[in-house]
Amino acid sequence: MLTDIEIASNAKMLKIKEVASNLGISEEDLEPYGYYKAKLSEQLFSKLENKENGKLILVTAINPTPAGEGKTTISVGLAESMAKIGKNAVLALREPSLGPVFGIKGGAAGGGYAQVVPMEDINLHFTGDMHAITAANNLLCALIDNHIQQGNALRIDQRRILLKRCLDMNDRALRNIVVGLGGKVNGVPREDSFQITVASEVMAILCLSADLADLKARLERMLVAYDLDGKPVYAKALGGCGAMTALLKDALKPNLVQTLENTPAIMHGGPFANIAHGCNSVRATKLALKLGDYCITEAGFGSDLGAEKFFDIKCRFAGLKPSCVVLVATIRALKYNGGIPKTELTAENVEALKKGIVNLKTHIENMQKFGVPVVVAINRFHSDTEAEIDVLKSFCAEMGVEVSLAEIFAKGGEGGTDLAEKVCATIENKPSNFKPLYDEKLPIKDKLDILAREIYRADGVIYTAQAEKAIKEIEALGFADIPVCVAKTQYSLSDDPGKLGKPQGFKITVRDLKLSAGAGFVVAYTGDIMTMPGLPKVPAANNIDCDNAGNISGLF
Repeated sequence: MLTDIEIASNAKMLKIKEVASNLGISEEDLEPYGYYKAKLSEQLFSKLENKENGKLILVTAINPTPAGEGKTTISVGLAESMAKIGKNAVLALREPSLGPVFGIKGGAAGGGYAQVVPMEDINLHFTGDMHAITAANNLLCALIDNHIQQGNALRIDQRRILLKRCLDMNDRALRNIVVGLGGKVNGVPREDSFQITVASEVMAILCLSADLADLKARLERMLVAYDLDGKPVYAKALGGCGAMTALLKDALKPNLVQTLENTPAIMHGGPFANIAHGCNSVRATKLALKLGDYCITEAGFGSDLGAEKFFDIKCRFAGLKPSCVVLVATIRALKYNGGIPKTELTAENVEALKKGIVNLKTHIENMQKFGVPVVVAINRFHSDTEAEIDVLKSFCAEMGVEVSLAEIFAKGGEGGTDLAEKVCATIENKPSNFKPLYDEKLPIKDKLDILAREIYRADGVIYTAQAEKAIKEIEALGFADIPVCVAKTQYSLSDDPGKLGKPQGFKITVRDLKLSAGAGFVVAYTGDIMTMPGLPKVPAANNIDCDNAGNISGLF
């Protein structure tokens, strides 16, 4: 059996000019990065402005488990399957972060015969967007410390600097550090910390910006510190936002690539869903909606995180109206939610499936609360038995949702034609009545209470003293009436990763909140969630190699 990277290496890719041409994009609107990837020009947006939008399909999932769900694989395969049944679909995905690539999760370009290529480029440096975001963020950090060193005219309180340096890598040693050591010429010593690039506000801003002017305005609105009188200091006061914009001007342009079956894919932006808003850029999604009759996009982790933020943040800001939700699950993962250890998931266990299926039920109900019809996609494995499949089919029939057994990993687009047909039929026969879950004008606590009760199924919210203080400060600054972005474990509907299925009798604990004024939302931190992940005992990086001819192996 071929590995993912071996399958990708054997792909017969079209030159990116041909992929673009098939979408009606001229060469003048293409900025190639080699033969197989390109940026899409700013002028393309205005050229397509009056073109009717296609239908927006969101792919999400149950809570992730060690058994894997294959959400990106289903997303890629669904786009390929749409082409198989004669539909014009464009894929819109996030870019991978080097953190997971070298950590435990691996790449984010799909798997098996449903991948986006060139897989090695996409999972490594791609077109440099992550590096540009990192550089822009760290430029602002450098400006803050330099301002303090050069006399501190803004009277910045060095104990209350909110902006963190970032790095697109898992490095737990950088979570808490001290900078400015080594004498007077090296700056003012202070505590500092790093977060992973995909958790930075600059990443969120890039993904939510409408254009270059909006990008610069959002950068200027970033709350970076408080002064010695407790008053806010925004990025604009430090200068340098023009320089940040210069670093980001090319990164703001979406990237065009293709799937193994040459279906067009736009990959742009990559915020994590457990510590950020988890969706690709607004610009990429809007472009895909103009270029295709169907835009297939995904949101990170389970629907309690990525999908909720897609609806309540991205769709709210961008005026998007999704037509259908594809909810991905595996029988193995549902058995894991039923209490079966990973080592026993290949054995038939109908009772465990029936017990764990409550997780799928909760995610279906949650998505229906947004008024969008749901199709369940079961990423099929060879160990799934007929008895288990029958249980799942009966359950979905009782829930009144379509279900499709997808064999996309093994068969590519051919393995998902049933899913594609059911998605198209659902869009045709079940009109979407999309609406966000809450009114953003509500007080912060009211919005969090709605999310806790309606999505996580908690009994309420507990606030630490630090969280209470942060809420008062944010409200005093006049930012109470914006959406909330919850940073929470992806492994459970609760804030405790050990509680599987559908936890009951618990409350969500909010330990702190941070205003992301440029992005336009408030981040609420729950549980032990960290914004700088660490590497596992045996990192994926240990298995990646490059031979003397430049051939990469070990990526997955």
